[in-house]
Amino acid sequence: MPWKETDKMEQKELFIEEMLKQEKPFKHLCAQFGISEKTGYKWKNRFYEMGKAGLEEESRNPSHTNQIDGDTAAELIRIKNAHKAWGPKKIREIYAKAYPNKAVPSLSSVKRILKKAGLVEKRVIRKPASSDCPRLQQQIQATQPNDVWCIDFKGWWKSDGEICEPFTVRDKLSRKILCAQLMTSKTSEAVRAVMTQLFRKYGLPRAIHSDNGSPFAAPNGLLNLTCLSAWWITLGIMPDRSLKGCPGQNGSLERMHADIAREIEGKVPGGIKANQAVLDAWVEEYNSVRPNEAIGMKTPDEIYTVSEKKYIGDYDEIDYPMGYQVRKVTNSGEIIYNSIRVTIGFALRGLQVGLRPADEENTFDVFLADFLLGTLDMNSTCFIPLDNLKSK
Repeated sequence: MPWKETDKMEQKELFIEEMLKQEKPFKHLCAQFGISEKTGYKWKNRFYEMGKAGLEEESRNPSHTNQIDGDTAAELIRIKNAHKAWGPKKIREIYAKAYPNKAVPSLSSVKRILKKAGLVEKRVIRKPASSDCPRLQQQIQATQPNDVWCIDFKGWWKSDGEICEPFTVRDKLSRKILCAQLMTSKTSEAVRAVMTQLFRKYGLPRAIHSDNGSPFAAPNGLLNLTCLSAWWITLGIMPDRSLKGCPGQNGSLERMHADIAREIEGKVPGGIKANQAVLDAWVEEYNSVRPNEAIGMKTPDEIYTVSEKKYIGDYDEIDYPMGYQVRKVTNSGEIIYNSIRVTIGFALRGLQVGLRPADEENTFDVFLADFLLGTLDMNSTCFIPLDNLKSK
């Protein structure tokens, strides 16, 4: 029975909706709607070129110089359906890499095709929270891979009653995710075990950037050091932190966490094991397939190289230069000099510090490995820490 004239447009729109779902072979879909494959392809191509206006009978719409042929539009939509969270820039870049010998559609054309296919989501732009904290440059600027690693715990979610909380490590320059490990503990010991494996695999960075939370920083400790960040120093790594109340200074990591929240969080049943498997696959795609606008639409794997500074294990003793006096920090965070106990810092317990004679008599510059911590004044039996670490 032929369709009524008034129903034709509605039937075409239903046909396009079903086609975009990609749940049935195109041939079977045409048969379901009682049309030939030739007619089905005609509707499909008109929709890709002009949107719903192209479905009108005997359309008089003028042609456009930026029209995309049906096959190209179909491929763009296929890529988008495979990566629903990716925007038009990434979709265009993936198409260009997949078809190097074909003309690449303009970004505006890609946006138009995806919008007409109903595949563009409007995102709410969040205004930055007001803060008295200025947006400052970080202590260490990343000009090479492994200059700075950014680390943090992403907020947790539950799956089948189990808490999934990723500990993430990312190279600042290349944007490569070095670690996204669901943790059952946030202690210094648990994080140190994970980071030891990362050091063995990727080598050592110049600096590690974190926020001021545990186990990365201690609010009341010497230079806010913890056992974890003191360990980094013994390996020659500078701890680098965001200013308090300014999480935006670790902004690229926060944006990556937002991607995890949008694409994985709360969507995977099966507890920690299942979520870790999905997260591992997501990281692999993020590093090797997903173009990143911050690095010129390249992938992190195209930029990143392992560190030239290799991890050879932890040090039982620190070799200080000639003229330094070496003291071991006690379990109570003190050193003993001429039978006098002076508090240095609880985070340094068990480590060796080096005392270098300073300009004033009976005063010493106190070092942990290559980094100056402060001044020991034995005239007043007082240790005066610096505001910031300084290297030799």
